Amino acid sequence: MSITQQPLTYETAESLEEFTDSIILTRASRHEDWDTLGFQAKAGDQFKRAQIRYVGSGATGNHENDNRTIRSQGFTFSNMLLPPGAEGPEHTHHDAEEAFFVLEGEVEVGVHRDGQVVKRTLGYRDMIVVPAGVPRSLKNNGDVDALFCVIIGAQKPQVPTYPETSAMHGVTRD
Repeated sequence: MSITQQPLTYETAESLEEFTDSIILTRASRHEDWDTLGFQAKAGDQFKRAQIRYVGSGATGNHENDNRTIRSQGFTFSNMLLPPGAEGPEHTHHDAEEAFFVLEGEVEVGVHRDGQVVKRTLGYRDMIVVPAGVPRSLKNNGDVDALFCVIIGAQKPQVPTYPETSAMHGVTRD
């Protein structure tokens, strides 16, 4: 099976089998991308984590040429691998809601406002949906890897911003 950047359409595929194969992504075909958020390690090793893309490029940068993903038509879907002690810094998606759905381990999520943070720990099959414009963060306080789904409600989300209270404030991708 070969997934291309511009998948076949239902109408243009030579066969229903060919079309069906073009819209399936397997675990074996996924790739842990430790580099896409590598720039965040400038603020500390605790920000090292891997993105595993399925649909679209996510909001972590320009991955539109990743031929292992299905092109987004309205949302992005990826997995995030968060090692023990690792964290996702406080950030805000201004254009789309973001959902985290835990598959393995535990993830502590934080919701931020006016210098306050409310934290909750999510475990297996727990989920949080954070509206656009609301700052959020996450951390793996456990001793095993945490794996969770990340869904962003936009075809090509804007790159998130990092407020002054975030460890990433002022950190650039270059």
